[in-house]
Amino acid sequence: MAHSKARATDGKVTYPPGVKEISDKISKEEMVRRLKMVVKTFMDMDQDSEEEKELYLNLALHLASDFFLKHPDKDVRLLVACCLADIFRIYAPEAPYTSPDKLKDIFMFITRQLKGLEDTKSAQFNRYFYLLENIAWVKSYNICFELEDSNEIFTQLYRTLFQVINNGHNQKVHMHMVDLMSSIICEGDTVSQELLDTVLVNLVPAHKNLNKQAYDLAKALLKRTAQAIEPYITNFFNQVLMLGKTSVSDLSEHVFDLILELYNIDSHLLLSVLPQLEFKLKSNDNDERLQVVKLLAKMFGAKDSELAAQNKPLWQCYLGRFNDIHVPIRLECVKFASHCLMNHPDLAKDLTEFLRVRSHDPEEAIRHDVIVSIVTAAKKDLSLVNDALLNFVKERTLDKRWRVRKEAMMGLASIYRKYSLQGEGGREASKQISWIKDKLLHIYYQNSIDDRLLVERVFAQYMVPHNLETAERMKCLYYLYATLDTNAVKALNEMWKCQNLLRHNVKDLLDLVKKPKSESSNKAVFAKVMVITKNLPDPGKAQDFVKKLAQVLEDDERIRDQLETLVSPSCSCKQAEVCVRDITKKLGSPKQPSNPFLEMVKFLLERIAPVHIDTESISALIKQVNKSIEGTADDDEEGVPTDSAIRAGLELLKVLSFTHPVSFHSAETFESLLGCLKMDDEKVAEAALQIFKNTGSKMEESYPHIKSVLLPVLQSKARRGPPRQAKYAILCINAMFTNRDTHFAQIFEPLHKGLDPANLEQLITPLTTLGHLAQLAPEQFAAPLKSLVANFIVKDLLMNDRIPGKKTTKLWVPDDEVSPETMAKIQGIKLMVRWLLGVKNNQSKSGNSTLRMLTAILHSDGDLTEQGKMGKPDMSRLRLAAACALLKLAQEPCYHEIITLEQYQLCALVINDECYQVRQGFSQKLHQGLSRLRLPLEYMAVFALCAKDPVKERRAHARQCLGKNVNIRREYLKQHAAISDKLFSLLPEYVVPYAIHLLAHDPDYVKVQDIEQLKDIKEALWFVLEIIMAKNENNSHAFIRKMVENIKQTKDAQSPADSKTNEKLYTVCDVAMHIIMSKSTTYSLESPKDPVLPTTLFTKPDKNFSNTKNYLPAEMKLFFTPGKPKSANVLGAVNKPLSSAGKQIQSKASRMETASNDDSSSNPSSPQRGKTSTEMDHSENEDFSRKRADSTDKESEKPRGRKRGLTAGDDSDMKPKRGRKKAPAVSAAMESEDQWGDEDNGPEDEQNSPPKKGRRGRPPKAATPANQDTAPAKGKRGRKKAAPPPEDEDDEEDEERPDEEVEDNEEDDDAGAENVEVKTRAGRQARTPRRSQSSDVSESTPQKRRGRPPKSAQPTAKKPTRGGRSRAAATKDDSEDEEDEEDEEEQQQEEESTPKGRKKAAGRRR
Repeated sequence: MAHSKARATDGKVTYPPGVKEISDKISKEEMVRRLKMVVKTFMDMDQDSEEEKELYLNLALHLASDFFLKHPDKDVRLLVACCLADIFRIYAPEAPYTSPDKLKDIFMFITRQLKGLEDTKSAQFNRYFYLLENIAWVKSYNICFELEDSNEIFTQLYRTLFQVINNGHNQKVHMHMVDLMSSIICEGDTVSQELLDTVLVNLVPAHKNLNKQAYDLAKALLKRTAQAIEPYITNFFNQVLMLGKTSVSDLSEHVFDLILELYNIDSHLLLSVLPQLEFKLKSNDNDERLQVVKLLAKMFGAKDSELAAQNKPLWQCYLGRFNDIHVPIRLECVKFASHCLMNHPDLAKDLTEFLRVRSHDPEEAIRHDVIVSIVTAAKKDLSLVNDALLNFVKERTLDKRWRVRKEAMMGLASIYRKYSLQGEGGREASKQISWIKDKLLHIYYQNSIDDRLLVERVFAQYMVPHNLETAERMKCLYYLYATLDTNAVKALNEMWKCQNLLRHNVKDLLDLVKKPKSESSNKAVFAKVMVITKNLPDPGKAQDFVKKLAQVLEDDERIRDQLETLVSPSCSCKQAEVCVRDITKKLGSPKQPSNPFLEMVKFLLERIAPVHIDTESISALIKQVNKSIEGTADDDEEGVPTDSAIRAGLELLKVLSFTHPVSFHSAETFESLLGCLKMDDEKVAEAALQIFKNTGSKMEESYPHIKSVLLPVLQSKARRGPPRQAKYAILCINAMFTNRDTHFAQIFEPLHKGLDPANLEQLITPLTTLGHLAQLAPEQFAAPLKSLVANFIVKDLLMNDRIPGKKTTKLWVPDDEVSPETMAKIQGIKLMVRWLLGVKNNQSKSGNSTLRMLTAILHSDGDLTEQGKMGKPDMSRLRLAAACALLKLAQEPCYHEIITLEQYQLCALVINDECYQVRQGFSQKLHQGLSRLRLPLEYMAVFALCAKDPVKERRAHARQCLGKNVNIRREYLKQHAAISDKLFSLLPEYVVPYAIHLLAHDPDYVKVQDIEQLKDIKEALWFVLEIIMAKNENNSHAFIRKMVENIKQTKDAQSPADSKTNEKLYTVCDVAMHIIMSKSTTYSLESPKDPVLPTTLFTKPDKNFSNTKNYLPAEMKLFFTPGKPKSANVLGAVNKPLSSAGKQIQSKASRMETASNDDSSSNPSSPQRGKTSTEMDHSENEDFSRKRADSTDKESEKPRGRKRGLTAGDDSDMKPKRGRKKAPAVSAAMESEDQWGDEDNGPEDEQNSPPKKGRRGRPPKAATPANQDTAPAKGKRGRKKAAPPPEDEDDEEDEERPDEEVEDNEEDDDAGAENVEVKTRAGRQARTPRRSQSSDVSESTPQKRRGRPPKSAQPTAKKPTRGGRSRAAATKDDSEDEEDEEDEEEQQQEEESTPKGRKKAAGRRR
């Protein structure tokens, strides 16, 4: 080349061939053309072209002049930048530029040109890409490491690249940018904070959302340079987190966001930072801790995060924040749990205990979010949550806050529908959550109407969806009912019963609205409005809305017609949906989206609309039962034994026959029921009989062909069927046929003539049938019945012991082990009482004779003949039968009047009988009569004696019965304000005189001034007064005080001349007065009324007699502790046997854990919990001689209970013989041929040993070994002393409540208790938690018989049994002795004035 010899040293610029001089004298276009040729030349050169490098050195220097670097044309600048990039490549590693300032200018210039990469559609984009590729490949910017201003250059380069990157760039652009930037970090000596900020700022959420590509670029860069950049990142966080130097960077306020992003990019970037977070978790600054907690929640909860496993100290420190003092922090931790459970099931175990603590958090929002977290995870996959977590949700269904309860219930309902109804998780998942259906229905026993409405909604939408086809819906209901536990069945029955009652109330309202307006009709409408209001949420507001609805019904005939159709018994499910839709549409308004009135109407319609049951549904249900009978149903697939399914189906039909009788009126249904009557299963036939009784009122005229087939079957059942079937057969004939007298006579005559006392087993059914005939048609069979009772029942049956009883020390045996003679005697007693109840008069003095007979049985411990032939279990059965018969007669006014005080007192003492089942059965019957307002008020005082029961559960049960009865009476008085003349027989406060008199005549109260005996009196009085005084309505405390003062001015009418008797009465009055004074602050106010004292108990006050003496010993006054009475918690399970499984005291989980927010009706022994043999498999009345071999070498334990100042030697002498003289017992029985009695006993199948010696009325303190018991000698019958309870009891009769609701709900909330639940009774010693139920049962000490030595104990095993039946609940009962339950149920149905006592109180909410 011509120019090859030219020297660069001469300063002359040499251009490539064909390129003329490039200066400012040429046009822009020409300059661009020439520069392109220069670019081409440099592109073709490589580093080995030494001559050319020397030749073009001046050109390279020329191109770096300010003329080009500051040229206004971007094309010129781009071409120059490309040339400079190639020059750095060609001359590498030494650049031709030596001036630091020039180098800075050049690289800043190149950086500025890189902005052209932003427009990917530009014609020059390829040149920009070439520029990037060149400098990235050559790592040109590394030259700047030696420059003082290198940080500025690098920072500008980074900023530019992060700015220009966009989604139009391909992977190569992205890769070259990463290469370029990573070389600077990896090969440089340091990374400045400014440069680090330039990278990290792209990770901040705000920037990340604005430019996702910049985030990806920064992420790729950090991954590439993780090892090199980690020290600088660590230093940054150390400065900010540990030293608090927030000024080092503008990103200081985003440190936690950055940590999360960096962790997600590469956890190695934070190896030295994470320990700093542990320190920050313990910061004193709440906001700082909250930020760290939020950060770690995301880090631990991320799907692929292994942080918990890699950094266990940090994980444990984080878990500690679940107990943080700051509410938002605890809330954040709880919210995190859901993600953690879903993404890391292996951490569920660590979270469980902390979620348990937080499920009891004092903050409602936290408890709510615990539920949300667990339910969210469970709905994703049931395997993600363990049983303990689901149990926390279950507990929260009893929370004190409605929002929490609702969330828990809806959560459980959705889980149940997904895994059980829809079967998504398979059979295992369905089995795991099988308890949910029971638990949801148990909630129906809560006080709150909101809870009950939600249960109804859950049932209709989640458990048996109403939108299913009829056959599918009934199949779902059929198998649901077959798998529910007993208490859930009762709840479901109660739900239908309440809905049915509300339907009737609405129907009554419609009838009243249609009547002409008058003052009386307005009052009737208002009364009905008040009744309906109680069935809706927020009764205060609902009252106005129901009034408005009544007005709408009066004005709008169309709505009235629709509502009449809805509440009609013949309304179908489809019709109901149409009516509800039309009514809500008519009442709604598009202009008013939020309409409280419409919401209330929806609530009402939701409760009364028959969305499940109609004639078609009953027919489908019957077909389903028939399939099971024929063996073609899916019983095995549903996990239900066929026999159980058939029984449950018939029980379900029986319940529905009460609430929807009209739906059964079809020939197909009745024919299917006829088939059930002929089955061998007694329970199935029995249920079919009850269905006929409830639904067959129009059968005679509508279905004569069925009547002709049914009648012979009923007559056969009445003569020869099992006793319960015989009973229902008679009731069917009574209810269904017009000429019942003829049919009754056809049954009566052969049975009456065929009674044979020699064949006792064949005697039970005839006696049952005759008993019911005696009650239903007393006049028809008056003469033969009187003769039958006198000659056969009394003389031949009750006064003879034909077969010696088995010699056993057990006090109770199951029904199938009771001798036929005893069962016949019980039926004989019932027959007498039923006859008297049918006659309803005492003109022939039959009632007096019967009462003497019954009290003679009680006097003689149940062995009326006193020949010693009867076994102890038989005697227990007869005592219970006699006591219940007395209660039954007391419910009839004509017989109540002739019951003497001595007979009343003797009957009352049965509640302290030595046999647990006798006490239990008697208290049930007592509560039953009182709650229906049939028993006089004085019988409520009997519950005071329960304070002496040694078994906590029996005391709790009695207290709940008492509380419920007090509330029933108060509610009744509110609804019937005009019955002031009946105030004396209804006002609960009037029970106090009866309680005082009863306790003054307590056989245990011997020494007037004995401190121990007075303490017992105090406890018994407080047992009653605590509930009576819980509400000081109308200054009732002063009224009670005045009543007690008045009693002291009278004498005991039972023995007015006996000074000791009067002194005891006055002493008991003083005990009552001291209780009132210590527990009330308003007792000294003026009494609102002057109390009226019962003249049967007290003489008229003597105006000349002023009794101001204090009869209490001085030391007794120390035992009266001041304190406000606790409100009476009336639990629904008042007739349920209480499990005596001890409730363990919980320990504090943390300083933030506060008292449980459970509704106190959530019981550890709730029905769905399994009862372990250790806890539940022994009867309290059992012997334990099987254990004697093990116990012979043990030390004797102290007896539980203590003597009251008496030595063992003189105890029986000092105590009076209990009761009346025994000698006249038989003669009293023989005195008249008219002695009768009756009552259902409802006993449980339990095996009992005689009680060990103990004090009645004191909680046992230590157990006496069974082998130390001695048998009591026969003596005068006193009160049988209470023995501890059997440890597992199934349900009792007539009350529809779950065991889970029965808990000692006596302590108020204590926010500082931190989940330590310590429950004590006022005035009663606290007991420590039980260590082992089996040892507690085997060593529990019953009460002794007063005046008798203790009996020896011998062992047997106890069998659990099922309890009685309730009409409304329609539950099963295997006990033969409850046969007259149906009578009571029918009477209850007729008794409209009796308050329903609907509240199923679950105890106070925590």
